[in-house]
Amino acid sequence: MIPVTDAIALDEAELEERFVRASGPGGQHVNKTSTAVELRFDVRGSPSLPEDVKARLGALAGSRMTQDGVLVLFSQGSRSQEMNRQEVRERLAELIRRALYKPKPRKPTKPTYASKLRRLEGKSRRSGVKSMRGKPPPD
Repeated sequence: MIPVTDAIALDEAELEERFVRASGPGGQHVNKTSTAVELRFDVRGSPSLPEDVKARLGALAGSRMTQDGVLVLFSQGSRSQEMNRQEVRERLAELIRRALYKPKPRKPTKPTYASKLRRLEGKSRRSGVKSMRGKPPPD
């Protein structure tokens, strides 16, 4: 089990890890070892997460979420496979922690009487400026 919070923990079986060769410089080491980690987590099929958290996680993930609801995270920052594995798991846990917070609902407010008056006064001033640009009335 991977602990996310006190109440939520992910089962290891829910994660699918694939080890691939990392890109970038590194010489012979990078050419023969698979240190980069691609972690796949089926958000929609996970029994560990509540439905509202799944929805917020999908919004937070953005392009990292596939059409099928699978979250794909990739890590290749370290030369060690185990460090990349820990880093990608921590990023997944952090994403889930961020999805746990419910955003405060926005309460629509009405404009104040004074702000309505300022707006109308500005409009009438602008109207006067534009009307002065026209041709003078015939005498």
